[in-house]
Amino acid sequence: MANVQSILTGNGDQRQTLVVVFLRGGADGLNLVAPLDDDGYYRARPRIAIGRKNAVPLDGFYGLNPLLQALEPAYKDGALAIVHAAGSEDDTRSHFEAQDLMEHGGITGGGWLGRFLRAQNRSGSGPLAAVALGKSIPECLRGSPAATVLQSLDDFSLGNDCSRLTQSLARLYGAQNDVLASAGRDTLEAIQRVEQLRNTQYQPAHGADYGGDDFSRGLLQIARLIKARVGLQAASVDLGGWDSHFSQSLIMDPQITRLAKGLSAFYRDLGPEIDHTTVVVMTEFGRRVEENSAFGTDHGRGSVMFVMGGGIKGGRVLGKWPGLSREVLEGPGDLPVTTNYRNVLAPILQRHGAGDRLSQVFPEFTVAPLPLYG
Repeated sequence: MANVQSILTGNGDQRQTLVVVFLRGGADGLNLVAPLDDDGYYRARPRIAIGRKNAVPLDGFYGLNPLLQALEPAYKDGALAIVHAAGSEDDTRSHFEAQDLMEHGGITGGGWLGRFLRAQNRSGSGPLAAVALGKSIPECLRGSPAATVLQSLDDFSLGNDCSRLTQSLARLYGAQNDVLASAGRDTLEAIQRVEQLRNTQYQPAHGADYGGDDFSRGLLQIARLIKARVGLQAASVDLGGWDSHFSQSLIMDPQITRLAKGLSAFYRDLGPEIDHTTVVVMTEFGRRVEENSAFGTDHGRGSVMFVMGGGIKGGRVLGKWPGLSREVLEGPGDLPVTTNYRNVLAPILQRHGAGDRLSQVFPEFTVAPLPLYG
């Protein structure tokens, strides 16, 4: 039973959960976090730029989209850091290729998050060690020792009136000492804990108010699992719908609102548990610097990443800003990538136990970890 408990509770007193949020469709980093003091921004976007008076001021140069104002408390608390001009080396501007490269962590088999979980060198992984909120396993979790796909805790069940079945399985697994039996016992223990969660009405803490959309509901489920100490090491949740080439505010503004509401509710709900949790928000690429004739933007390169959680030195916008003068723009007029996404993930994974095994997580890439924690 001690072994079961050690797996179910993750790494005990050093329990830590990494939550990966993927904004699918190429979120416009320049309008999520606007470079207010770069005149090139306003020259390129005379109609869709975030106005200086409307933005939430951050550091005198950058400002948050006003629809992200709910994230301001986390930023002021030092629990939220932003990395601008971030992205990958992929320059195809293809959603599918850019997402695959980023989720695989390079041109290699499996996903970077799956390799990270394999590299932990633990005696085993519980059935809820890695969870994807949705309908399928994301590519970043491919190769994980264990991964569970669910849309709600109701999915993690053996059905109604399953007591006779679970009792029979418990007797079967209890009579064996092999790895399969151990995994079976762990799964039954996790099912019992989840049953207890389902039978208890969940009330978000600290006045947290989640939205009714899939993204907020997914974060709420993750918060419940974290608080229940079921051994959750990694969770993945998507927020899609960012691919807009026309009437950008009409398409992207609702997504920005969902992002802010979900993340801010998660931050409030976790309370002290945020000290053991890291949330990283990423997207496959940004949008073209110059607006197009349809009040939108086309596929680009650099975007932003958000990192929220315990231990980080937040309240900062990190990354080298290249400027938006025409001579520094890349290709048809894109913000260059000055911080590779792996260098943002690297210090997070080190904090979550990667140690000196980053080369296993990101093979054929020499990491230069961004100083998120100092």
